[in-house]
Amino acid sequence: MLKKLKNILLLQGVVIIYTISSIMSKNASANRDDFMRFLFFFGMEFVVLGIYAMLWQQIIKRFELSIAYANRSMAVVWSMVWAVVFFHNEITINNIIGVFLVVAGTIVINFDEKEETENAI
Repeated sequence: MLKKLKNILLLQGVVIIYTISSIMSKNASANRDDFMRFLFFFGMEFVVLGIYAMLWQQIIKRFELSIAYANRSMAVVWSMVWAVVFFHNEITINNIIGVFLVVAGTIVINFDEKEETENAI
């Protein structure tokens, strides 16, 4: 169970790296008039996506593809966190309900009893 939790945290770390590319993209679009800042954020988006791509390849070796992709849905949660922290967006009740559903679905998939039973055999 501890190893599974460690792997899930590692997977979430990779998802967080993926969502950071969105921050770079938004910053690039906000700096269209300042070419150097635009170029910096645009370039950083590619760097972050490159790092993510390499790490994602390692993740899909450790997880079933269905589990890995289900956890990518947590990008919605992390994107909302970044929107509040970096861009001071407001969270609505619909956002909270949506995030709750995504988190609940991810938990169900990660801790599916059937999978636990199959691994025990």
